[in-house]
Amino acid sequence: MTDDRRIIAVAGPTASGKTEYAIKIAEAVGGEIISCDSMQIYKFMDIGSAKPTSEERARVKHWLVDEIDPREEFSVALYRDLAKGCIEDIFSRGKIPMICGGTGLYLNSLLYDMDFSGTEKDEELRQTLMDEAELFGPEFVHKKLEAIDPAKASAIHPNNVKKVIRALEGAMRGTGVGDLSKLREKTSDYGVLLIGINRDRAELYDRINHRVDIMVSEGLFEEVESLLEMGLQEEDISMKGIGYKEVIAYFDGLCTKEEAIDNIKKNTRHFARRQMTWFRRYEDMHWFNISELGEEEAFDRMMDLINE
Repeated sequence: MTDDRRIIAVAGPTASGKTEYAIKIAEAVGGEIISCDSMQIYKFMDIGSAKPTSEERARVKHWLVDEIDPREEFSVALYRDLAKGCIEDIFSRGKIPMICGGTGLYLNSLLYDMDFSGTEKDEELRQTLMDEAELFGPEFVHKKLEAIDPAKASAIHPNNVKKVIRALEGAMRGTGVGDLSKLREKTSDYGVLLIGINRDRAELYDRINHRVDIMVSEGLFEEVESLLEMGLQEEDISMKGIGYKEVIAYFDGLCTKEEAIDNIKKNTRHFARRQMTWFRRYEDMHWFNISELGEEEAFDRMMDLINE
C-alpha cells in the first residue's frame, strides 16, 4: 500500500479528546476529517452529540456531520457507502482522509470488507448482535427486538442478553432485517494507521461529567424538546443516543431533571468503558495515554508515528 492511499483513524472513548487531536493532525498533514460518530451525522442534534464547533469545522473540513435527517432510517451499511465516497473524494484532491469518532461498528465498516447483502449466516448475525450489545448496552438490542416483535420483547428482560439475541435472530430472519456482518478481512482499498486516544479513568470521568454539565448549560433539554416538537419520538433510533433518551424520560415524568443529568453522566461513563473494550480489540492500534504523556508530548509522538 503506497503512502498516497493511507488513511489515519483517531479513535477512543467519548470525551478523551479525539476531535482536538484529529484537527491538529489534519492541520499538520493536510487532512480532512470524516466523522465516525453515530449521532453527529444527524441534523438538528448538535448539543447532545458534542459535534465539532463551527470554529473547529472552519479549521479543518469535516465530512458526515449534519448529513442525515434524524427522522430518516440510517444504518452501518449506508454509513460505509457515504464514508468511502468521502475517502475517495479526499484522495482525489491529494489530501489525507482522517476518520475520527467513537462508534466502533462504523469504524469496522471502513477497516474490514464487510458483507451487507443480508444473506449472512446465523453465526455472523449473532456475533454482530453480541457486538452491538457489548458496545451500546443490552437495552440497544432489546429495543431492536421490541421494534420487530413487541410481545416477545415484553416477555424478556433486557439484561438477559443471550435470550434477547436468540429471539432477535429469529425475528430478523423472518423479516429480512439484519444487514450487518461480523469482521472479515481487512480492506485492501487503502492502508490504515490507527491512533487510539485514552486517559486515566479518573480524568476521563471528570471530563465526561464536565462535558455533560456544559451540554446542559448550552441547552440540551431545549434541544430535545425541539426535536420532540418536530415529531421525533422515543422509538426513533436517532433518539436512543445517550443524552437524548434520559431527557425524554424527564419529559415523560419518569425522573427529575437532576436525576436525568446524573443518568446521562452515568450512562456516558458506562459507554466509555464499553468503547475501550471494543477498541482494545484492534491489535494494530497505537495507544496514547494523554494523562501520562501530557498534551504536547502526546501530539509530538503521534506525529513521529505518522512520519515514520
